[in-house]
Amino acid sequence: MFTSTFTFAAGDYDAEFHALDDRIAQVARAIPGYLGEEAWENANTGLISNVYYWDSMEALQQLMSHPTHREAKQAQARWLKGYQVVIAEVVRSYGDGGIPHPLRDARAD
Repeated sequence: MFTSTFTFAAGDYDAEFHALDDRIAQVARAIPGYLGEEAWENANTGLISNVYYWDSMEALQQLMSHPTHREAKQAQARWLKGYQVVIAEVVRSYGDGGIPHPLRDARAD
């Protein structure tokens, strides 16, 4: 399993940003191998992180090579004050089951 974490400093959003953001989310969710996502905001820094979970690198690469993703990457400076992407392999996932999580069904306790 893999994660793609997109961390960014928000800028000025407009209707075009929201439309493109919605399209990317729809594309990601339609890719076989998409497991789920989470979003986090750091109140101290103002940074926002979106974490997408994938069952394979191939599934993740489908999103990265999709035209909508490339369009967003080219236009990001219009709406964001900076960003960072981290791709990681999940070595282990566990918890007590008290909160839902995209990897809950796939975890190795």
